[in-house]
Amino acid sequence: MALPSTKCLDHIIHLTPPGSVDETAKEFRALGFNVLPGGQHADALTENSLVILGDGVYLELISFLKPVDAYPPSSPERLARENHPWALKAPGWIDYAFLGNNSETIHISDIINSRAKEGRDEALYGSEIPGGRKRPDGQILKWLITPPLRPSEGIERRLPLPFFCGDVTPRDLRVPTEPHTIVEHPCTAQGIAYVRFAVPSVRFDVLSRSLDYIIGSPGVSSADAERQWPLDTVKGLEGPECRLLLSVSDEEILGITEVAFYVKDKPSKDTIITPYAQIRFVHF
Repeated sequence: MALPSTKCLDHIIHLTPPGSVDETAKEFRALGFNVLPGGQHADALTENSLVILGDGVYLELISFLKPVDAYPPSSPERLARENHPWALKAPGWIDYAFLGNNSETIHISDIINSRAKEGRDEALYGSEIPGGRKRPDGQILKWLITPPLRPSEGIERRLPLPFFCGDVTPRDLRVPTEPHTIVEHPCTAQGIAYVRFAVPSVRFDVLSRSLDYIIGSPGVSSADAERQWPLDTVKGLEGPECRLLLSVSDEEILGITEVAFYVKDKPSKDTIITPYAQIRFVHF
């Protein structure tokens, strides 16, 4: 039996301050993206809007519903908010996900951890956990998350590894692409050109090796990054490929520094700095 892919880019997450999802949606519409309403997540801590691209990848524009101090001290809600994986993240491009699966017998975590074990490294992922959200129309979505192990669980990496999202309910409910107007954007964005990471030089080799295990093939040197990996997308584009780029940062930067989009029409500006992130348009 063929193992599921571990290199299919599913979505990229953009965080803004609590309660700002609607404002962020307006900002992305002004950049030429078609933004759809998302909904509240099952944990009742976050809400989102979506930008769905023709290659099947989407942007999740997310924010917490409330700041931490809005919850009573020591309450279960306060503890959940404080311990959320993104609780301490600064606004911007904060995370990304690969497409997982919903098998009860073949787990993404086992596949990647086996690769790491063969390389005589520690496990990278924890067991799958359920997740979901309720859409504004009342439709319940369910999925399985394969999370990277966190430092408190014995790994002192603090590296930006992707999590995996495997659909239990059909992916089309989570990421609708019909009617086709959903993926038509005034800026003519077609799909993801690349996701760029910066990492301090002392962490570069460890992160590069971890990504080799995750993606299932070694990265190669490229003209615009120290290492790059080709990624799959659910639908793909005819011609250009999606890539993951890893560069050494001049400062102590660790995380996503830029997301680039393939566009049909030549943009008036290649690079745009939003209030919290950097975007690049690549004409093809």
